[in-house]
Amino acid sequence: MDAVGRRLFSVDPLERHAAKGHGVITSMSAGNDVILLGTSKGWLIRHDFGLGDTQDLDLGGGRSGDQAVHRVFVDPGGSHCIATVLHPAGAETYYMHSKWPRPKLLSRLKGLIVNAVAWNRQLITEASTKEVILGTENGQIYETAVDEVEKREKYVKQLFELTELREAITGLQMETASVGNATRYYVMAVTPTRLYSFTGIGSLEVVFASYFDRAIHFMELPGEIPNSELHFFIKQRRAKHFGWLSGAGIYHGDLNFGAQHSSVTGDENFVENKGLLDYSKLGELDEGIKPRSFAVSEYHFLLLIGDKVKVVNRISQEAVEELTFDHNSESSKGIIGLCSDATAGLFYAYDENSIFQVSVHDEGRDMWQVYLDMKEYASALSHCRNPSQRDQVYLVQADLAFSSKDYYRAASFYAKINYVLSFEEISLKFITVGEQDALRTFLLRKLDNLMKDDKSQITMISTWATELYLDKINRLLLEDDTSKIANTVSDQGMSEYQSIVKEFRAFLSDNKDVLDEATTMRLLESYGRVEELVYFAGLKEKYEIVVHHYIQQGEAKRALEVLQRRNVPIDLQYKFAPDLISLDAYETVESWMNTGNLNPRKLIPAMMRYASEPHAKNETHEVIKYLEFCVKKLHNEDSGVHNLLLSLYAKQVCLIISFLFDMILFLIMEDRFFFLFPFCP
Repeated sequence: MDAVGRRLFSVDPLERHAAKGHGVITSMSAGNDVILLGTSKGWLIRHDFGLGDTQDLDLGGGRSGDQAVHRVFVDPGGSHCIATVLHPAGAETYYMHSKWPRPKLLSRLKGLIVNAVAWNRQLITEASTKEVILGTENGQIYETAVDEVEKREKYVKQLFELTELREAITGLQMETASVGNATRYYVMAVTPTRLYSFTGIGSLEVVFASYFDRAIHFMELPGEIPNSELHFFIKQRRAKHFGWLSGAGIYHGDLNFGAQHSSVTGDENFVENKGLLDYSKLGELDEGIKPRSFAVSEYHFLLLIGDKVKVVNRISQEAVEELTFDHNSESSKGIIGLCSDATAGLFYAYDENSIFQVSVHDEGRDMWQVYLDMKEYASALSHCRNPSQRDQVYLVQADLAFSSKDYYRAASFYAKINYVLSFEEISLKFITVGEQDALRTFLLRKLDNLMKDDKSQITMISTWATELYLDKINRLLLEDDTSKIANTVSDQGMSEYQSIVKEFRAFLSDNKDVLDEATTMRLLESYGRVEELVYFAGLKEKYEIVVHHYIQQGEAKRALEVLQRRNVPIDLQYKFAPDLISLDAYETVESWMNTGNLNPRKLIPAMMRYASEPHAKNETHEVIKYLEFCVKKLHNEDSGVHNLLLSLYAKQVCLIISFLFDMILFLIMEDRFFFLFPFCP
């Protein structure tokens, strides 16, 4: 059977004659592939499936008469066992270590009927139980500890006693967390009608003593149930969530024991996502029927109802499977109870003679769908196993947003989809409803989610987005009052036009390496976006286009700034020299003098052309200034440079002589020459 069709839980007989002739099974506990059974004749039977070993222990001491094992408890490591035996003389509680040949009577607990045991999972070792909490039939809570080498209890302390409503404690769980150098304890205890919470920092004795002068936190639920149970789901030795089998239903919640949750009053900072599974949801014909036992897995409750086990998803609270058992004909009561082995990740069911193993098969595989059906999308995504499942989650969110006309949100979700819906289908959705802006958003988000290897698709989508940007800009320009748009800034910031242009430029910058250069430039040119064309050309290091644009705009200084960049080819300096010196001789010459790798000889044609044209007074001096700089500062010995400088000097001298001659001629004509030269004949 494939993974999809495979059942989440399966049942297999593990041991048909598990009691081994010592009566019938009355109680069972499991930990680390070790199963402890208590029988109706006072025997404790230890099955170690890891070692393939079985051990029979007589807790009755050879006494005759009824002496059934009331409860048996084994720690998560399978080393420590506590069992209570009921006989006519009273109750006795025994401790048994896996290395011992016989159990040890815990004499200080004589007469107490122990219903529940909580182990300290964080501190317990094979050699020592550390602190252990015991819950009794008369509503008392005790603490004890046993070391394997001492073979007796180190102490027995009464920690607490229920006085307001004296009921039997039927379930106990304990969790610890480090808070600095101290330890925080958290204890849950249940009775047939209440769930109590105790928490505090220090020792267990200090924690419980604090409740003598402060209120006890408890949850009370209506209804009666004789077999109230409390279970934690344990993962990596930490409790993740709990379930309480109460008269009203399964009360459950997540557990968070982080140090940041430091409240010392009740469980409100530890228990999260509380809920109640009403028994009526189980679909039984007889509404009065209630589970006789239950177990908690990572995502499900296993409820023993009648002679079957219903598997209920604890998140959706829906029954997903039903387990049946192949009983031995000798069994009369059917399945008696359930228990779990948190260390091995297994569950067990037992009747009077047999043990059944309940195995879990990837129970979380469909949880993404469960959360998706409940519209808990973040949880659904966290439980997805493959891209197709994630696509399904995104698709539901995208379709929901699209149907409610939240197109931008829909675009973001559609962009994350890779398999269940094609790019063309999604694009057509937005085109059909005329949502160009949302389509652009979809394309941009799609670009964010594409892998770098998808080069052709990236280029295609980037080009399409470019065209949509340009279309958006043009549409804004065509709106009413567009003549004011480009220069108007509102109180809230830049106008929509300015904003989209800025966004478009950022897009060009981010995608300059994937956009096809020729196609993009043609698009920019066809839409008349000269500024963006120049901007993109600069990004693509097409400096000739940029410089030419600035010259056309009469911005010589900006053109020169571009030419002075390190990665600009030096040949562009010579190519644009004639235009630049004609546009602004001063700035051009200053730029030349600040550019160290120029060859002055290659600038001679530009200087000669400039010098041959008429200019305002002293403008030709800029060329002379540059030539003098080359000769005096750069020690240039090029004959062409020297000849041009001499010719410009000569031209200057001729201009001066011509000027003087014109002045003399003017004075003669005005009869003023005599006054300038009185001694001339």
